[in-house]
Amino acid sequence: MVAFSTLSGLSALPFLFSLVQNVYGVSLEVSTEKGNSSSPILYGFMFEDINHSGDGGIYGQLLRNNGLQGSNPDLTAWAAVGDATIAVDTQNPLTEAIPHSLKLDVKQGASGAVGFTNEGYWGVPVDGSEFLNTFWIKGDFSGDITVRLVGNNTGTEYGSTKISQSSNSGNFTQVTAKIPTKKAPDGAVLYELTLDGASVGGSSLNFGLFELFPQTYKSRSNGLKPQVAQPLADMKGSFLRFPGGNNLEGASEALRWKWNETIGPVENRPGRKATGHTTTRTDWALMSIFTGARIWNLPQSWVYGLALHLGPVYVLGDSSTEYGSLRASYGRKEPWKLTMVEIGNEDMLGGGCASYVERFTAFYDAIHAAYPDLTIIASTDQSSCLPSKLPEGAWVDYHNYNTADNLVKQFSQFDNKDRSVPYFIGEYSCQQDNAWPFMQGSVAEAVYMIGIERNSDVVKMAAYAPLLQLVNSTQWTPNLIAFTQNPSTVIETTSYYVQQMFSVNRGDTLHSVTSDSAFGPVYWVASSAGDEYYVKLANYGADSQEISVSISGKTGGKLTVLADSDPKAFNSDSQTLVTPSESDVKATNGKFTFMLPAWSVGVLAAN
Repeated sequence: MVAFSTLSGLSALPFLFSLVQNVYGVSLEVSTEKGNSSSPILYGFMFEDINHSGDGGIYGQLLRNNGLQGSNPDLTAWAAVGDATIAVDTQNPLTEAIPHSLKLDVKQGASGAVGFTNEGYWGVPVDGSEFLNTFWIKGDFSGDITVRLVGNNTGTEYGSTKISQSSNSGNFTQVTAKIPTKKAPDGAVLYELTLDGASVGGSSLNFGLFELFPQTYKSRSNGLKPQVAQPLADMKGSFLRFPGGNNLEGASEALRWKWNETIGPVENRPGRKATGHTTTRTDWALMSIFTGARIWNLPQSWVYGLALHLGPVYVLGDSSTEYGSLRASYGRKEPWKLTMVEIGNEDMLGGGCASYVERFTAFYDAIHAAYPDLTIIASTDQSSCLPSKLPEGAWVDYHNYNTADNLVKQFSQFDNKDRSVPYFIGEYSCQQDNAWPFMQGSVAEAVYMIGIERNSDVVKMAAYAPLLQLVNSTQWTPNLIAFTQNPSTVIETTSYYVQQMFSVNRGDTLHSVTSDSAFGPVYWVASSAGDEYYVKLANYGADSQEISVSISGKTGGKLTVLADSDPKAFNSDSQTLVTPSESDVKATNGKFTFMLPAWSVGVLAAN
């Protein structure tokens, strides 16, 4: 028997990679001697608002075009009801930040219900919780306003409330109402606001900044959709990178992400055109994102993408400072636990490399002087874009979108990297013209992740990207989690399950593994946390493999396997073909023995 011993941080004998053997069994012996430390923050999230992942996605606010914002505002998602017309009004701004309002003109002699509807983000998901609705009204009015959630095709009412309200033509008045609901069978629901036509005939009223929330995740104000937030919480990630990549930069300098336009009362936030789609409200923004990260129990690290602003000062400043005082005035006296800042995004592209040395150095020097405990990350690992000697403690960001076969070929990519320069793999996934993550691609990602975890003394963090996708409006595929406006339709993809399996079963110490086989088609890594050992496996091949694992002193555990014999199998909004299976396992004669099916990912948690 030829024994191969592997350990993170050591050379993995690169020639072994090419010895892809068509074997049908692999024996592994996990050493109980401690090896290198594994990064405790290896798995986490990269969020940016593409694919309506924020507005229309994880953010709980359900009405589209709710502030009538942007350089060319229109009536997208709005429609008139009854004897009335609606228009975008520039003469009655709600605030300086929101310079437009929705004007309702009611015909003379009108009768019946008059008003308008909003179709949401291709539907309004009604989950049966109590909804919170706020809006602003201006104009001479006294009477009842009826708000309903009604089936677009059926007319079925899923929630309603009647509000007794008065307003005047001098100022906008804010209206708040709660709407009891019953669960709708799909997302084909409209938000409808109406008045009695006979009582307002011949008059005009203005409305501004509508917000409609269901019961949010953890019942937080201005919070998240539970059905989208919960799968992320279930991943038990350790960091959040935001506000993302290209979305940080914007389509132009004027449209860059500006932290100071995302704080304070929502009516004072102007919104912006996010990269890839229409105007994005900034209601769910800097402080809301930090709050969302906190309720996900992200323990240590938030990576804040830095462009041309003083966001870190606002986040980290003492409440006695100018920006810290501003933060405190909005309800957060203590600084947030920001631990990392990245300077820019992908500056090796678009001609940015030539000036990045100067820009990185200037930002690094200023930030490090003010906040020496912050980890500062360069937006590229390309040496031609970086100072000849990177400052001690600085990290580099590496992005890798690749085909399945190429990800497998990169299994040993970090085996011989310089250990003095830590890596953040800020974006990676299998991309090969696939609308959805598919089994072969997800197994390839697992192989790549095993390579990362074996080297997690130098690869400190890694995030799949993109993260979220509204199926109805998508700029980039595939994505980790997708959803429609049917409250029950959240698609946990094959890649989601791989990420979850690896993140939840996480050790802090790596262990060497002796095997009778070289890597390929089966790949593995072993780690431990306390008394529990984790062996992560991927079978990138069409044959089942009998796996034997020996860990001294371990007699029982749990085996989780994600598998499908069809390498093209995928989960989508119309099918769920692949989900993990769990089983209890016991060691016989000191060995855990089980089958690893074709095209599969497995995790053995032994104790």
